[in-house]
Amino acid sequence: AKMMYISTDYVFNGEGETPFEVSDAKAPKGQYGLTKSLGEEQVKKWVSKYFIVRTAWVFGINGNNFVKTMVRLGKERDELTVVSDQFGSPTYTPDLAVLLVDMIVSDKYGTYHATNEGYCSWYDFASEIIRLSGVDASVAPCTSEEYKAKHPESADRPKWSALDNRMLRCTVGNDVRDWKDALACFFAHWDGDNGMKD
Repeated sequence: AKMMYISTDYVFNGEGETPFEVSDAKAPKGQYGLTKSLGEEQVKKWVSKYFIVRTAWVFGINGNNFVKTMVRLGKERDELTVVSDQFGSPTYTPDLAVLLVDMIVSDKYGTYHATNEGYCSWYDFASEIIRLSGVDASVAPCTSEEYKAKHPESADRPKWSALDNRMLRCTVGNDVRDWKDALACFFAHWDGDNGMKD
């Protein structure tokens, strides 16, 4: 049987300046990344027909996510403070779903990165969210250290976790749209608390 294992950008060390490629060495720093990395190794050990798919910063109509949180907080506050020194690759769930289906019906087994194209900081992401939402709030940047000092209970996140989709493009053949286009599509279909627009 085929197996699809959903993994994460947290399998990497969170440091760098260029998007991580599939072949880059894993070096997870936290327990979540470690367990996902160990899961990848078990899949490779016991399954021959596998798809290991690393994704990140997932948002969509259903469930809680960063986009919905920023819109909610933007309605409650005049200004949002968001870290500007952590970078990653946003992923829109409908785009990810298409990629997963295209993979699973193929025999192009292996490890993939599957996100929308491009990368940004959490601050850049939040700024675009507020702009597209029409919420009357401003977004201010801060460092990870400044945020942690104000919110000591918050989980540590990698400073760099952008993923390169080259293996996906070369093997499965998908051209994934830019994260900004995907975010605009989200707002075109999201009806706030009511879910999807008709």
